[in-house]
Amino acid sequence: MHTHHRFIQMSALALGIVGALAIGQAQASGFQLKENSVKAQGRSFAGSGVAKDDASVVVNNPASMTEFEGTTVQNDVTVIDLGFNFEGRGTDALGRPLTGGDGGDAGGLTPVPALSVIHKLDNGLTLGAMIHAPFGLKTEYDRGWQGRYKALKSEVKIVDLTLSGAYEIVPDHLSVGVGAIFEKAEVTLSNSVDFGTLLFASGVPGFLPQSADGEAVVTGDNVGFGWMVGVNFRPTERLALGLSHRSEIDHDLEGSADWTVPGNARTVLNAVGRGALFNDGAVRAKLTTPSITSFSASYDINEAFTVYGNYDMTDWHSIEEVRIDFVNPDPDSVEDFSWKDTIFWSVGADWRISETLTLRGGYAFDETPTSIATRTPRLPDEDRNWYSLGLTWNATESLEVNAAYTRIKPNTPRIRTTNSFGHTLVGEYESGVNLFGLSAQLKF
Repeated sequence: MHTHHRFIQMSALALGIVGALAIGQAQASGFQLKENSVKAQGRSFAGSGVAKDDASVVVNNPASMTEFEGTTVQNDVTVIDLGFNFEGRGTDALGRPLTGGDGGDAGGLTPVPALSVIHKLDNGLTLGAMIHAPFGLKTEYDRGWQGRYKALKSEVKIVDLTLSGAYEIVPDHLSVGVGAIFEKAEVTLSNSVDFGTLLFASGVPGFLPQSADGEAVVTGDNVGFGWMVGVNFRPTERLALGLSHRSEIDHDLEGSADWTVPGNARTVLNAVGRGALFNDGAVRAKLTTPSITSFSASYDINEAFTVYGNYDMTDWHSIEEVRIDFVNPDPDSVEDFSWKDTIFWSVGADWRISETLTLRGGYAFDETPTSIATRTPRLPDEDRNWYSLGLTWNATESLEVNAAYTRIKPNTPRIRTTNSFGHTLVGEYESGVNLFGLSAQLKF
């Protein structure tokens, strides 16, 4: 009976899987993606809510859509080149070194597309629609690395369809906007499971930590709904001010858990009457994407030079804990995160050197919601600095092409984690991110 009781306790594996639902993302704080506009990227997203020539205002501040005329279609693609390498060490429950290497470069190339459309009517009303990815990540470590019990593959895809409307209350001076958000979330997460430790701790002879590795893969998806509101105030011809707020969106993820259990471990589980544990089955989990409040400003110094600024507040406190509910007899896995709210601020400028060519640049500081107590190797997060350059080429009166490059340099992420099985991982990451963006805008 003692052994059976231990199996019940230890089957709440946490798995490292719960950590992936609230992981850090290397190119924006938490798992946020800002890459919805190549033009804004060239300024490190300064002024993204008041840019009167950037169709991404559909989601950055719908009130600014009234600055457009006719119909505008904009297609953006940003390629994220994420690189990070772990340096450190780990120990198992007996204090022995964790076997395996450093995991290799867990980053890679990930394209992030966005498509926006704005159409202005003749009655002061402007309509817009946009598809983009506001949150997400993709990382994968080498199999058998020493942090395998925390993370192998992590892929989170969150895609929004936003339908927005704006109305000009005071022509040329004051506009308001609202938007409805339809959000699809898909999650795929995997890591190794140390059945050797489970059986050793349960008093089963012949097993030691790291002697019987299995694997768990969890997938899930859901559609959630949210809203956004915004205002655009233009007190003078040169100055524009914008304020927008995006709501939290709750997701009740539903999916499946796929277990790989070593044959000798499965034999023991069946022999002691615990064969119902660690079987493939359904899972449920709750995930809330945070609310975001943004203030944007722009000022035309002269006809050739405009300066921009942004100040964003992201309410990461919505992620207090993550709980995975295994529909089969495995107990829930719960992990406390207690993330803090963060700020992102940026400054940038446009320099129109001719009728056909505009150059731009920007700098941003992005704060992490995590601390060393809440950081995981799924994708360690830290404060980071953005350095951006971009340009616009007006090929014709109706067609423009934009390009941008951003270098993001995080502070050194450090981790120090211990799970309920006694696996400890301590170390730091060498990391960096490059963003390459290209877009086209057509007006008619």
